Amino acid sequence: MGKIALWLKRLVTGLMALCLSAMSIFVFLNVILRYFFQTGIPWSDEMSRYLMVYMIFLGAILALNNNEHMGVDTLVKRFSPALRRLVYVIVNLIIIVMMYFVAEGSWKMTLLSWHTYAPATGLSLAVVYAVGVISSIGMMLVLVAKIVMALKDRDFWNREKTESGESAQ
Repeated sequence: MGKIALWLKRLVTGLMALCLSAMSIFVFLNVILRYFFQTGIPWSDEMSRYLMVYMIFLGAILALNNNEHMGVDTLVKRFSPALRRLVYVIVNLIIIVMMYFVAEGSWKMTLLSWHTYAPATGLSLAVVYAVGVISSIGMMLVLVAKIVMALKDRDFWNREKTESGESAQ
């Protein structure tokens, strides 16, 4: 499972880098064309916006994987390791359910917008809404892997905290 997770992490990171690169190129070219030639690429602003949306949603998967989302653990720190593990698993199960609802809603929006097209690019808005499905499924996979690791590894909690930059207890 480690090799697959590493490969997926690299894939998501690469896609984010590709989105950022394309955004930068589109915006830079548009600025140059407008400033020097009083013209521009009509679809570059719209495409840059969509690439930013993809980059944010893909980044949410990596942030979850790297424990970089904000969390409050003041109470949980006082629990015994066994209770911490139980709370960790329950909270992640709740988040998986919430990600299911996000995926379901995004899927409905994707289907509803299949024949709606963006004005400048002509791109189906289903492509834009599909990122919600992609990121929700990605986050659910990350959470399932974290739950499995938490249940299998007795020292998971300490290592999880150390990897996220906090001191182990």
